[in-house]
Amino acid sequence: MAFNNRNNKAKAHGVARVISKRGYCSRSQAEKLVREGHVILRGKPVRDPESPAYENDEILVNGKPVTASDLVYFAMNKPRGIVTTASDEKGRKTVMDLFREEYAKMYPGKPMPHIAPVGRLDAASEGLLLFTNDTKWADDILTDASHLKIYRVQVKGKPSATELSQMEKGFNVAPRVFGEKEEFMHAERAVLHSDGEKNCWLEITLSEGKNREIRRMLAHLGYEVLRLMRIQFDKFKLEDLKPGKIKIIQNSEFIIQN
Repeated sequence: MAFNNRNNKAKAHGVARVISKRGYCSRSQAEKLVREGHVILRGKPVRDPESPAYENDEILVNGKPVTASDLVYFAMNKPRGIVTTASDEKGRKTVMDLFREEYAKMYPGKPMPHIAPVGRLDAASEGLLLFTNDTKWADDILTDASHLKIYRVQVKGKPSATELSQMEKGFNVAPRVFGEKEEFMHAERAVLHSDGEKNCWLEITLSEGKNREIRRMLAHLGYEVLRLMRIQFDKFKLEDLKPGKIKIIQNSEFIIQN
């Protein structure tokens, strides 16, 4: 039975978005299902993905009810060389391929929930990557600058204290694509973590998520990044999670289980 939300303050969204938010499939997959005539909303077939639907509306896909999935949260230690996409045109292994393999080991025979990474780590980067089907939480943690991200970065050479201070104050960085504008970038914190004869490790904290931000700032100062590892995102820490492995996050306390 569908609930009538028109007499309260509930806001309608496109039916494809509601299907996706319930964790049934991705937004693009839901739009395809609607256009192909697989979706019934409040007892009537719909073909427009933007047909207004409410959170409690009865929605059927191929005759079966689409109900809200339990919200789940995971952490992964993403290895280098793995791309943060659902699929890759070059045939490279993706974080979703890796997640699917590890989930099957943790929960043999259990269907994997529709889940997506929270933000990105480029292929050459490694470390903590979060996954969830809670789209609102994912949007909040990505857009709120108070959710800081901490990285350990191995650099060829050794930036001076003055250069690290420059990173904290910020500066304009050349665009990735010729013809675009320079971008202002800065680190919340940039400090020396340890050093050796030919290279050093920095600890860099960011509040934003601009494309290849750390690599581009260090390149601007003349330094090559050898390794880049995210060790913390908000309160969630990488700790001793092994490369390629996943673990569940308790959604009640948001404490990563060991």
